[in-house]
Amino acid sequence: MNPWERYVVPHLISCACATRPIMKQREKVVPKAEGVVLELGCGAGTNFAMYDAGKVDRLYALEPAPGMMVKAKRTAAELGIGKSIDFLETGAENIPLANNSVDTAVITFVLCTIPDWQSALAETRRVLKPGGKIVFTEHGLAPDEGVAKWQRRVEPVWKALAGGCHLTRDTGAMLREAGFVLEDAETMYL
Repeated sequence: MNPWERYVVPHLISCACATRPIMKQREKVVPKAEGVVLELGCGAGTNFAMYDAGKVDRLYALEPAPGMMVKAKRTAAELGIGKSIDFLETGAENIPLANNSVDTAVITFVLCTIPDWQSALAETRRVLKPGGKIVFTEHGLAPDEGVAKWQRRVEPVWKALAGGCHLTRDTGAMLREAGFVLEDAETMYL
């Protein structure tokens, strides 16, 4: 991992993923998590304060980037919840949890950066209990062809600067391809 990826990217992503429009979307979905919860790509721990402690029995916070994991642990300590979170420093492509062990998977602004998203979503399905759910909010390919065209043009540079973030992934299609049923999904521009 080069110095840009280790020291600069975590700060940039933390700032970008904590803007007001992004936070409003997080605030809509994170409180829906319940039971045993797995958060894919917890980043700097931005979601930690949004979990409803009365509904969450256990939280697994998965994050592969060492710089982000440091920030996540710091956030948890500042919130006084560090001992109630199980931190998993690994990627979502190989989740170190038992089959059918999770009630809710939380996915917020992370599918854009997971290199092998197919394996990550297959692993998420594996660890979810029957009747388990995912709650998610993501960014991705715009439905407007004019905007999508610019996303495709900018993406190579964006990926290099923003930790591998893809602007052109179709999150809904990805989730459906992985076998998930989208019951309550909306799209919008942020």
